[in-house]
Amino acid sequence: MKILLLVSAFNGLTQRVWCALQEQGHDVGVELAPAFASPEDMTRTVERINPDLILCPFLKHRVPEEVWQRWTTVIVHPGPVGDRGPSSLDHAILGQSPRWGVTALSAVEEMDAGPIWATSTFDLPADITKSSLYNSRVADAAMDCVNRTVRKVASGSRPIPVDDHPRDIPGTDELPLLRRKAFEIDWNAPADEIARRIAAADGAPGAPAEVGGQGVCLFDAAASAESTGAAPGTVVGRCDESVAIACGSGTLWVGYAATLTGKRGPKLPATMVIEAADAPYRTVPESLAESAYRREGDIGFLTLRSYNGAMHTEQCRRLTGAVEKALTEDTRVLVITGTEHAFSNGIHLGVIDAAPNPAAEAWANINAIDELCVAIAGADQLTVAAFSANAGAGGVMAALCADVTVARDGVILNPYYDMGIFGSELHTWSVADRVGAERAEELLQGKLPISVGEAARIGLIGAVGPREWGEFQNWLRAVALGYNDPVTRGRMFAAKERRRAESKPLSYFQTIELAEMARDFFDDRHGFEAKRRAFLGKSAPTETPRKIRFTGRHAG
Repeated sequence: MKILLLVSAFNGLTQRVWCALQEQGHDVGVELAPAFASPEDMTRTVERINPDLILCPFLKHRVPEEVWQRWTTVIVHPGPVGDRGPSSLDHAILGQSPRWGVTALSAVEEMDAGPIWATSTFDLPADITKSSLYNSRVADAAMDCVNRTVRKVASGSRPIPVDDHPRDIPGTDELPLLRRKAFEIDWNAPADEIARRIAAADGAPGAPAEVGGQGVCLFDAAASAESTGAAPGTVVGRCDESVAIACGSGTLWVGYAATLTGKRGPKLPATMVIEAADAPYRTVPESLAESAYRREGDIGFLTLRSYNGAMHTEQCRRLTGAVEKALTEDTRVLVITGTEHAFSNGIHLGVIDAAPNPAAEAWANINAIDELCVAIAGADQLTVAAFSANAGAGGVMAALCADVTVARDGVILNPYYDMGIFGSELHTWSVADRVGAERAEELLQGKLPISVGEAARIGLIGAVGPREWGEFQNWLRAVALGYNDPVTRGRMFAAKERRRAESKPLSYFQTIELAEMARDFFDDRHGFEAKRRAFLGKSAPTETPRKIRFTGRHAG
């Protein structure tokens, strides 16, 4: 079928749908709703494309009646049957719903009120943030709904009127938009309640609070039962860039914050926003720890955590230290992975932009992440990197520095740089070494996302494991055990030595990349500053990139 993805952004879910439908053989193109000057402009574009189906996996804009009356238009709503409104996930987390869902429904005049094409429900974890929920269980349920909808449209089936469809989750109804004030923090409340409020506001709009007389928005929080006896709202501890704040009962740890003086500032590590220099050092809760290491015999497992995948200079240095420490263990295999909800997207654009000298901070950040890559690539042990969640740019390249790279099903990779920079992280060595120079050039210059299934097909990664988190962890352990088999391990170590002997020194690639990056940062030759600020400011696109629109005979 000819399928148009009409979306507000080419985000992770849209990319996953785009990749999956293309791999199923459909002709798929994307149009970004914010780029249209008017509803009439949108209608003319759809008329020119004349798709068999319009899918809207992520759409905050209204579809004109002239469009949905003429073309089958399906909205993917992040709520179960009966749920309506723009703050569905916020309400689900705040209300501690045990189950939630996603529904694919026809666009009609009333928002989220059309006939039902498909719905999928899932258990809702008690301690998950909105963005983590969206990128995991919501995205999985959305893909299930998209696949079933496409099959139904192809077979000529019709959707079920909403009043005739059973409600798998009772009590759903239209719920109001929750603005920032609805998430306001009262420090007299228990820490776990405050953490849940911050989780529900994660990403946007953020949970507003007052800390030390300053208005801030809080993100990336975890509750601790520890009580310090301090007045609620008082900063009582710090660990790296995380800050501990006393609550009515317990203590709240905050990993990220933003200034709030009218317009919200960028999300930054908490100590860059909240004064905590005099606070005593305390141990951060496990859920906010940047790294965790465990050992099973000859195998070490190192989990690296970064909020939303961005890694700033000091964090890269600490993570490099964690890798180097793990490599001092008497092990033969080291497995490096991310968390269920985040892997890495490389350097931290927010911290760079907030620095007094952004170019100098960018330079420090790229050098720090390069050292992490060198530590992985230069390890004497056999290294296995596992994409546990979506990854982009330097995050993809860092994992490709391992001897073996695998991934969790459903993960989307963006193996290129698209911010006015040449890129580093040893990518001039690792990508071509895996897929050849010609394919490496296509990936880096084409600047398009790929599924891990496609990445495995072209040899960029070695294998794809299950999507379900527990199954994936068991699978990854089995992969590590397989590589630790004496015969397999011997073969892999021999290949590792050949790879090193046949390649130029890693410093050769790093020197070339850093020379290019220096010009991008300090001379701004490709507009890194403007592109970085547009990205951080979430500037609305003025046009849809040609690379994701319909191509060939369908190009408009």
